[in-house]
Amino acid sequence: MTKKICIIGLGYVGLPLAHAFSSKYQVVGFDINKPRVDELNAGYDRTLELTSDEVNESIKNGMIYSTNMNDIKDCNIYIVTVPTPIDSTNRPDLTPLIKSSQTIGKVLKKDDIVIYESTVYPGVTEEVCVPELEKESGMIFNKDFFCGYSPERINPGDKEHTVTKILKITAGSTPAIADIVDDLYKSIIIAGTHKASSIKVAEAAKVIENTQRDVNIALINELALIFDTMNISTNDVIEAAATKWNFIKLKPGLVGGHCIGVDPYYLTFKSEELGYKPNLILGARQINNGMGKYIAEKTIKLMIKAGKIIKDSNILIMGLTFKENCPDIRNTKVVDIIKELKDYGANIDVYEPWIDEKDKDYYDYNFVQNPFENTKKYDSIVVAVGHDKFKTISQEQYDSLIENEKIIIDVKGIVPNPSWKL
Repeated sequence: MTKKICIIGLGYVGLPLAHAFSSKYQVVGFDINKPRVDELNAGYDRTLELTSDEVNESIKNGMIYSTNMNDIKDCNIYIVTVPTPIDSTNRPDLTPLIKSSQTIGKVLKKDDIVIYESTVYPGVTEEVCVPELEKESGMIFNKDFFCGYSPERINPGDKEHTVTKILKITAGSTPAIADIVDDLYKSIIIAGTHKASSIKVAEAAKVIENTQRDVNIALINELALIFDTMNISTNDVIEAAATKWNFIKLKPGLVGGHCIGVDPYYLTFKSEELGYKPNLILGARQINNGMGKYIAEKTIKLMIKAGKIIKDSNILIMGLTFKENCPDIRNTKVVDIIKELKDYGANIDVYEPWIDEKDKDYYDYNFVQNPFENTKKYDSIVVAVGHDKFKTISQEQYDSLIENEKIIIDVKGIVPNPSWKL
């Protein structure tokens, strides 16, 4: 069978995957966001995961970027890479997955395979998505069509661990389909694959990857809070402890983004639905979600101690994205710092060089051009993201931006001589 692949969702996960597959297969990249598709057809990826040359390379390979359902009708493998967010109460929002499944169901044909990459709790593929496929197509699962699961492992902004260089978990709804799915990914993933025993196992493996990291970071964050009360350098403690061969060396900080700050809620939701309360995981989430507020309160306390008036003070926030060296602001916890400081009556400027100037109008923040090239002075600075560009800034440059006593809060440990660092 000649494989023609449709990638549903052209974000941080779908686009690099589509580009990788386009080197060996016919590929259609489908997205409901027309401006996004138009930009890709013009050779521009606003996520910066692909260069213009790479986007154009996929087009030269025959790849189609489209919003038109007619362009995906003759595909026989559909790979779903849509977001799996949470709602305001931290419950899974499966709407993108359900709507994608409904879209595929309208064009599904005999023997087609639908593979899901979106992070979910165990059971979503077969218990939520498959019924939508059956309903829309009128066909029977594992008789007329089949499913697979291969969780994404994209690390936004990472140019070393790209999609083909990260080992991939695969799974299928039958043993034969599991082999087909595994072989499909093996054909482009140079790092290799791991074939899981079932779709549910693959789903569970993905969700615990990020849950484990969330819990570990929460421990370090809690230790940082404890050591702060003791006036001990957390970084010094970590460096000393890391001399033991099996110590897991992590740094405290904000835990945002679409993965670590979201995925654990998928697991806790299903766990609680089945009657088990996952106290450790929920406790970790509470600790990590509280770090922005803690940093803001620390800033205010130091300003008060320095005799600065808080109301109508000017504070510069350096960095808005959820991690360094990428434009991704999904679920960034820097906004928690900003909100808390605004609640105290402070005026907030944001310096974020990784967000395109033309995109800044979409966000409700007072963005400023490079403050080190302007004359405006601030009462304090919060360095919230560890962009490489920020690491080149000298202590003298930081000091030159602040009136009176220097208050510099260093969340990422990159300022030479901060007033306080996490």
